[in-house]
Amino acid sequence: MSDRQLAVLVGVQLPGTTDVEHDSDLAELGRLVRTLGMEVVATVTQKRDALAAAGVVGEGKLKELAAVTGGKGVVPSGAPARKSKARDRWADAHADASLAEDGVATDGATKAAVVVVDHEISPSQARNLERATGAEVLDRTGVIVEIFHRHARSREARLQVEIARLRYVAPRMRESSGGSERQRGKGAGESTLELDRRKIRDRIAELTQELLEIDKEQQNRRSLRKEQLRVALVGYTNAGKSSLMRALTGSDVLVADKLFATLDTTVRALYPDTRPRILVSDTVGFIKKLPHDLVASFRSTLDEALEASLLLYVVDASDPTHQAQLDVTHRVLDEIGAAGVPSRLLLNKADRLTDEDRKRLERAHPGARMLSAHVPEDIAHLREEILTFFDSKMVEAELVVPYPKQGLMGSVYESARVISEEYDEVGARLQIRALPEAVARLRSAFAR
Repeated sequence: MSDRQLAVLVGVQLPGTTDVEHDSDLAELGRLVRTLGMEVVATVTQKRDALAAAGVVGEGKLKELAAVTGGKGVVPSGAPARKSKARDRWADAHADASLAEDGVATDGATKAAVVVVDHEISPSQARNLERATGAEVLDRTGVIVEIFHRHARSREARLQVEIARLRYVAPRMRESSGGSERQRGKGAGESTLELDRRKIRDRIAELTQELLEIDKEQQNRRSLRKEQLRVALVGYTNAGKSSLMRALTGSDVLVADKLFATLDTTVRALYPDTRPRILVSDTVGFIKKLPHDLVASFRSTLDEALEASLLLYVVDASDPTHQAQLDVTHRVLDEIGAAGVPSRLLLNKADRLTDEDRKRLERAHPGARMLSAHVPEDIAHLREEILTFFDSKMVEAELVVPYPKQGLMGSVYESARVISEEYDEVGARLQIRALPEAVARLRSAFAR
């Protein structure tokens, strides 16, 4: 038996959701749960018009859940029951008999310790599920927040995740058992719960201030790169962005076959080096039902996409739900105002496709580039496409660098491609290709 924590997934298919979409969402939830190191041992699903107000699913499904977790399978009433050992033994025996009649196993097998719901649920629904199943309950938002918490590495990412985590935890504290009854002391006038919630508010304010200071530093760094040519890799989590980043830049960025392996924006130069340099950014991946607080807290990270000259939408073409994933990416980028940035669609992981799949995708996405991050020829073609895009934005101009300012020649090679270089009595006469903004800045610098 695995020593990993065992989990059972709960999915409620609501009106307007197809069977394929529902199955895809549950499969994705399973991958999220496994990313946390748990093992999925069962899945309970139900079609409903809405989530059950008390326990998310109906009474029959609660019993099914309880068979996997070892709980009672019933949401207790608000009134506390009178204690009776005999009554408890009778209830346990009859609950087991009822489950056996329903065809649900009640043997001594290891029970799941965690119930994961593929929806965002209220604190009261989570509490009722915990009481009915005897297991810890997480909703989809809670799982994603926990993954972000574990994977954040940089100071900025840790601050962003901690803010989102505290905002998620705060409203659920009012449902903690006995929380509102515990008092700090007679006459203190503030319950322990109220004190804890105030501490969370203060901590969020403190973290937000720290994040603002870091953001100022980031803005300064971004302003220095303002005239540089910048490409941002964007897309669904685990679509292969980090693999493409490594292939395009020759860098040693983390590549892992798990969700949200990358939370910190990495910026590297395109390799082999170009003149002017082209910077490539690997950004945090997106996912369905990405909690709004995480989108908001990672706004500074996503600004890399907003400020890029070219967005490369990376899609796992081998995933049957790739179109839905692409839609999610478009929605998030539209939310941060990056929908108008020039872009290219990359259908990644093409090495996993059949000939029939390729033809179907070519019809569905004319103009998209089909490639694999592990095929050098594909990367070489993508690199040429990037170079062609930026070259089309450049203009050719003459630049005169007086002899007294020869020490600034390095800035010319950083900002422009030097086509020819000649010297006369004034200084160096350079024929360059660069972005119009860079030409104007260089001319201003050498005119002073």
